[in-house]
Amino acid sequence: MSEDQHQPFDNSYSCRECQAGQMRRRFVTYFTWLGEELITVPDFPAWVCDVCGRREYDPRALNHLSLLLSPNAGKNNHTSADKNNHSGKKTAYHP
Repeated sequence: MSEDQHQPFDNSYSCRECQAGQMRRRFVTYFTWLGEELITVPDFPAWVCDVCGRREYDPRALNHLSLLLSPNAGKNNHTSADKNNHSGKKTAYHP
């Protein structure tokens, strides 16, 4: 990542936890469990309080990560009707 991607954005908002600090956008290492395995994601966007350290993770990034870690990620999404078509006719695949 380039140097400017690690810099916070100019906008901030008051911390809901301590109400003294400002939440600022940072890139942090995100940790989560997937079954019994610890997953770490570097450079993950979050809002971090400059006083108490509270973290609020970017909802869009969390959604993207959830999709990537989904058990069905990368699998072919054909329906069972398409898989069980024994008529010899080709069926169109529509994602």
